[in-house]
Amino acid sequence: MLVAALGGSGVIHLVRPRTYEWLVPPELGDARRWVLASGVAEIGTAALMAAPATRRAGGWAAVGLLVGFLPAHLHTFRVVPREPLPITVAALRLPLQVPMIGVALRVARGR
Repeated sequence: MLVAALGGSGVIHLVRPRTYEWLVPPELGDARRWVLASGVAEIGTAALMAAPATRRAGGWAAVGLLVGFLPAHLHTFRVVPREPLPITVAALRLPLQVPMIGVALRVARGR
């Protein structure tokens, strides 16, 4: 499931980068470059996790990516409109990282 989520998200990063550009904190610089690089990283990580020989390395790569995405999730609270639906969506995205990181850690540890 994590392979599909990362792989699918990575493809969307490359095909429709504008979808994600607003998530990049301006302090990081060129949003398009970050979005494209993270898309490539997500696809690469998914590929690593899909192959048995590199599955554990892919799990560690996924942990790194998911932790690395935390600033973008926190950034949404700075830019999302203070209306009930958008702020709720932003608030739900952050805790979803926890189970995803947990799955990635289980893969990394070979469980």
